[in-house]
Amino acid sequence: MNPDEAMRRAVEISKERMRAGDGGPFGAVVVENGKIIGEGNNRVTTANDPTAHAEMVAIRQACAAKGTHDLSGCEIFTSCEPCPMCLAAIYWARLDRMYYANTREDAAHIGFDDALIYGEIAKPIGERSLPMTHMPLDEARRVFQEWQDKEDKVPY
Repeated sequence: MNPDEAMRRAVEISKERMRAGDGGPFGAVVVENGKIIGEGNNRVTTANDPTAHAEMVAIRQACAAKGTHDLSGCEIFTSCEPCPMCLAAIYWARLDRMYYANTREDAAHIGFDDALIYGEIAKPIGERSLPMTHMPLDEARRVFQEWQDKEDKVPY
């Protein structure tokens, strides 16, 4: 499967699942060596899960298929430029490359505006619209120290 075919599949998923009433107009596929190993569509409203974006669903499926959290060697094709959550997940999954069709401006034009979140991330914590309180605890630091010293940890 070449990149054009993979992108067309992501867009086809967005169209099929939107028309079926299975969520918003977003689709994604994860590809490894020219083969799709994960597909996803937006399922926020049908799964009652604000994290069930197309990219997240495709990443979860690909990780399950590979039996690992590390998708190095894979690429993701998504019908729209990812929101900040999905973009972070793409980095965390270590995907080699991302391709997208529609832009975040295109999404904003139809009512899916991620500009607030993109803007909030750039602000200092005290200036964000969501109140955030730092509550340092010695117990929390000890857990981190235990992780640092843990000899059988699986790094990620």
